[in-house]
Amino acid sequence: MKRCYRRGKGKRGRRAAIAPSHNNRTVRLEQEEPQTPVHAGPSSSGDPSSSSLTQNSVVPELPGFYYDADKNRYFRLLPGHNNYNPLTKESIQYKAMECKRLKLLEEEEKQKKKTTRAGLNSSMLLQKRQLGLLSSTTYCRLVHELKVNCMHRRKIEIHSPDSSVAGTNNFKIIVADVACERIFTVNDVEHGGCKYETPGCASLLPASLFSSSNSGDRPGMLCSFKISTAWSCAWCLNPQINACFSTGLTRRVLVASVVTGHQQSFRTSSDVLAQQFATQTPVLYNGCRSGEIFSIDVRQCNRKAQSWKAIQLFHDSAVTSIRLLKAEHYLMAADMAGKIKLWDLRTAKCVKQYKGHHNEYAILPLHVNEEEGLLTAVGQDCYTRIWSLQDAHLLRTIPSPHPASKDAIPSVVFSSRLGGRQGVPGLLMAVKQDLYHYSYD
Repeated sequence: MKRCYRRGKGKRGRRAAIAPSHNNRTVRLEQEEPQTPVHAGPSSSGDPSSSSLTQNSVVPELPGFYYDADKNRYFRLLPGHNNYNPLTKESIQYKAMECKRLKLLEEEEKQKKKTTRAGLNSSMLLQKRQLGLLSSTTYCRLVHELKVNCMHRRKIEIHSPDSSVAGTNNFKIIVADVACERIFTVNDVEHGGCKYETPGCASLLPASLFSSSNSGDRPGMLCSFKISTAWSCAWCLNPQINACFSTGLTRRVLVASVVTGHQQSFRTSSDVLAQQFATQTPVLYNGCRSGEIFSIDVRQCNRKAQSWKAIQLFHDSAVTSIRLLKAEHYLMAADMAGKIKLWDLRTAKCVKQYKGHHNEYAILPLHVNEEEGLLTAVGQDCYTRIWSLQDAHLLRTIPSPHPASKDAIPSVVFSSRLGGRQGVPGLLMAVKQDLYHYSYD
């Protein structure tokens, strides 16, 4: 390969190299002098298709350079510690992700959403249903797929009784309580207000504290335990072991009874990041940083010589969320490698994988709605994705209304009846101080 070097006339000349590429054409490797600095956002890797390094599969990737498809040339990547250098890997990825997000938002505003399955439309489904070609279950599931793709965003204005703090705190947790026709949220309150956890302590409060009735007969704190740093917690709804809750700690599981105060500790080889109790059996499922998922029969006594682990499943990365399906024969699990797997607990085998989720280090929840046949998850890239539970087909990818960053990962909840018992299904999304509603048409 011949290389040609050219010196610039000025004191800071530029050096270019001619490098052959595929299809017998040439591209130039050139270090371009920065004109207008581009301030990179937080370092966050997007989907592979969003990076300019991989947009053109014909052009090879060169260490220390990135390929600009629009200019048809390579540019040298500069050190990322200097704010005046616009060409860093992080800034390039952030710019590509932001362009993709804005484009998707523009498409949603113009309502150019297409159905995810060829030939799927409401008239065709109704015709097949009338002809007896679709069961009622399949018909309802496919109708929900159509509705999910037609949901459009609407911002909800929140008016706080205290005008001095309205809209100043970020949403951290959002839960829709259909039975009580209300939404429970936890805000990140920096000055004043109530924190929902204390370092080194796990506290259990009665639900009646949040009720407006019987204000004179409210019990105080049910129990409080001094413990090490907690990663997860779960409340037991099984009548066989009622009034019991668990806390996932550093290499330990603590199961405690609210009534008797009795505590039972189970040593583990890794931190417990996710937990859920079964409702039909007295079993607690745990997901660990090591990638292991195991179950505990909480009725047994923990003895050193006894093996208390029952079912054991394994992921290649830290398990961040687990969800039992209603029949409790299947368990959904997500990890820090972006893998979402559906496990058959009877055979201890993975039966489905839901592709497209993005995660590298965050503890992100899964939301399973069996009535609608939907799985919802928010990725570290701040995209909300909805899959079909039936066949793991990705139905919709919703961009965040805010630029992607570590402190702006949306918190979502999909409810079957938003607005009460007469309400329709829809998605609630909280991003920083804003709340959005995606409703069925």
